Amino acid sequence: MKEIRIGIIGTGIIAHTHARDYAKLPGVKIVAACDLQKPKLEKFCGEYGIENQYTNFREMLGRDDLDSVDVCLHNNLHAPVAVEVLRSGRHCYCEKPMAGSYTDAAVMLKASKETGKNLHVQLAQLYTAETQAARRFIAAGLLGEIYHARSYGYRRRGRPFVDGYAEKEFDSKYWASGGALYDMGVYHISQLLFILGLPKAERVSGQVYQKLDMHEGRRKEGGFDVEELGVGFVKFAGGLTMDILESWAINAAEFPPSMVAGSKGGLSLGSEPVFTSEIAGYPAVTKLDLAKEVYRTHKIDPGLAVYDNSIAHWVAGLRGECQLYDTKHIALDTMLISEGIYQSGAKGREVTADEIIHDSVSSYIREQETGFGLLKYEI
Repeated sequence: MKEIRIGIIGTGIIAHTHARDYAKLPGVKIVAACDLQKPKLEKFCGEYGIENQYTNFREMLGRDDLDSVDVCLHNNLHAPVAVEVLRSGRHCYCEKPMAGSYTDAAVMLKASKETGKNLHVQLAQLYTAETQAARRFIAAGLLGEIYHARSYGYRRRGRPFVDGYAEKEFDSKYWASGGALYDMGVYHISQLLFILGLPKAERVSGQVYQKLDMHEGRRKEGGFDVEELGVGFVKFAGGLTMDILESWAINAAEFPPSMVAGSKGGLSLGSEPVFTSEIAGYPAVTKLDLAKEVYRTHKIDPGLAVYDNSIAHWVAGLRGECQLYDTKHIALDTMLISEGIYQSGAKGREVTADEIIHDSVSSYIREQETGFGLLKYEI
């Protein structure tokens, strides 16, 4: 088994999740990590036994023993850093969302194509049992003609930092560009685009909100200027539609799960999916036992484990053990829809896909003042 050697840029919350996932895989070693904050870097490397530490990611990219570099930074640093990773001749695994704007994400895709290096975006919902079940149901024709989908994500009170967890940069347009849509909506929108076979979005309408009270000290410290709720509606080629409701915080009871509706049947997603259909003319509801089917199929074919989570899938792809999901195109189309909601809200009307692309403005951070000097990023 070929050893896969990983470098990680950024040692915040999500880097710990990635490091734990890498540790579960045989023949994978994190050989280097980079962070501008040296104490944080030292603690991270000590926890995971990482020998080589860097405060300048370009120095880390000078190593000749890295198979893949994992970008675990805030959204508006994804594009410039990922592009440099790709141009250094390394494959790149990048956290979600793909970038802070559609136009920056498109530059990342272009860099991947120009360098011939893989760019993979962390889209966790693509690997869940309910996603796999939905794809099987659709492939078997059980839903018939699919005409509508629903992308829902619910938190009653779950705004990063101001509600008590995570880093304040999540609440800042400077660092993150957006709030609930970019942080959590990306998972649910991308899941449905994957299930539906990546339909072409033609028109988007929507609105974002920040209306609820929050701890004033935390608001001031975090500079909260992103949305806590995003709502949208998408029209795809061929007449397919999708509604979107993504909440960090809302005064409402829990939302129903995301779903897909077809002429022959419908599927509600979540940990306990439900298939609705007609049997001999009677409306019927079928509950799916995902756990038993996952157990059975994995016992019969242990190779299916490469589709169990994003990191395992990425490493298997690097080894040539599976064909990687096309996450960069799924993530780019997710960016198109999310940014379309922002643009629609700002313009007060529905926007076309061409408008979204034309009016998308780069948001990546060009330069950053740090204790280690002024870092400049160009793509």
